Amino acid sequence: MATARKMTAQRNAGYALHVFTASGAVFGMLALQAIIDGRVRDSLIWLIICQILDGIDGPIARKLDVVIHASWLSGVVLDEIVDYFTYVIIPVMFLLNTGMMPAQYETFVAGTILLTCAIWWARTDHKTNDDWFVGFPCMWNLVVISFLLLKTPPEWVVVISLILCALQLTNIKFPHPVRVKVLRPVSISISVVYLSAITVLSLDYSEPLESPSLLTKILILSLPIYTTGLAIWKTWFATEKAPRIRKKSKLRK
Repeated sequence: MATARKMTAQRNAGYALHVFTASGAVFGMLALQAIIDGRVRDSLIWLIICQILDGIDGPIARKLDVVIHASWLSGVVLDEIVDYFTYVIIPVMFLLNTGMMPAQYETFVAGTILLTCAIWWARTDHKTNDDWFVGFPCMWNLVVISFLLLKTPPEWVVVISLILCALQLTNIKFPHPVRVKVLRPVSISISVVYLSAITVLSLDYSEPLESPSLLTKILILSLPIYTTGLAIWKTWFATEKAPRIRKKSKLRK
């Protein structure tokens, strides 16, 4: 009887976590509505909440063994549906509705992002056995927030966006900030500093946005610079070449 109750509790906890993951789509809808209404600050906050939800549901899922105890729903599929919405579609809408790019390039850049992200997600090799992403991962929510808070010139937004789109189709390996074991404490620390910085700046966001201070630039650029350095090392200088794993065989992001 006790075993049956334990199994029921594990199953209920697993499905509750699936609902928690799916709630990211709801928060994403709130971010999207805020963008449409011109409430930039609110949209930034909802995007950050989506990022936090996505960051904590994976470790909890592995702790609860949801693949075993809540197998009626696929956590992988659910996670990827929500991620494409919150990491790609909403940031693209953000770019289109905030005047961050020259008008004549908006449609082209937005379409390119949607196209390359769809291809990247469909790649069977987009993650290695040791949890490195192959090709630039679709972290457009953080890219767009950084563009905004750094007051990136519109022409540079176009150029950087197209470069990142091209990188999604390469075999360059980018680190998962939590799951990659190489320099994990450093990666987590820099990620926390970055997320804390953009959260504080988003909460304090007002228009017209002032030019970012040197400290703001350092805090926001720390993560992309660090990630780029690790990507270069892993792709061209690491002695061990980890075998790739097919996307569908992973348990959860």
